[in-house]
Amino acid sequence: MLYPFAWVNRGDTRKAAAAGGCMLVRRTALAAAGGVASIRDALIDDCALAARLKQQGPIWLGLTERVSSLRPYPSFGDIRRMVARSAYAQLRYSPWILAGTVAALALAYLAAPLIALLGSGVAQALATVAWILIAVAFWPTVRFYRGSPIWAPLLPAIAAIYLGFTLDSAREHMRGRGGRWKGRTQALPAESPSTPA
Repeated sequence: MLYPFAWVNRGDTRKAAAAGGCMLVRRTALAAAGGVASIRDALIDDCALAARLKQQGPIWLGLTERVSSLRPYPSFGDIRRMVARSAYAQLRYSPWILAGTVAALALAYLAAPLIALLGSGVAQALATVAWILIAVAFWPTVRFYRGSPIWAPLLPAIAAIYLGFTLDSAREHMRGRGGRWKGRTQALPAESPSTPA
């Protein structure tokens, strides 16, 4: 939602995004962007490559039914590790952006269900309508991926889980274990300016 496909696909914006499970790149465009070596230090390498490619010309981000992921996520813990690996990096390791993200996610996804379940009167009625609108907005995505209709009203719960993973990502970074993936720590905390080199 931060990088709507239409914005990414427009040539007159700098917005770039990617879903690294499947990226097709012309060899000449990749070479002009500096090749894979130009993103070797990037934790979120697919988005870093998209940003470099967009500097060379237009890119396209879209959905397809003709690609299937072979990457297994058999447990909830695997999904948590996949998200926590890069969530804080996506926020540029900024506590301020993290705080803004927490507030925005809570307001956009959690406030309506909480007020609908715990509130009363007009506030409860308006919150219930907002929750229904959230489900209606999520339904096309659920349908595209052939999911059960029950997932549509559960988007706030999904957002709460993602929020938890994002906070976990920040915590791991602050403990010096950020970007942990496949047994490697890829993103260490930046040294403070006062730390002697």
